[in-house]
Amino acid sequence: MGSRILRRGCTGNETFFVPKEPENPSADEDDGFLVTYVHDVGTRESRFVVMDAKSTTLETVAAVKLPARVPCCFHGLFLSDTQLKKL
Repeated sequence: MGSRILRRGCTGNETFFVPKEPENPSADEDDGFLVTYVHDVGTRESRFVVMDAKSTTLETVAAVKLPARVPCCFHGLFLSDTQLKKL
């Protein structure tokens, strides 16, 4: 289990777990990524942040600056290709 404290002035939204191999039943349950949106009140920038779910410090794998602010309490949903095709 890991945790991460955001720097002062930053707020995170709902965090999702995205498995690296969603179709692999023998994959470790924590083999994947945690993804979230983070908004910096001071700079007024929002980023989409991808963290390593196995890392106890939730090491950042990628952080993408977004062209617009993501509102607080923005909700999302991640589906595998298989799940999406069933819709």
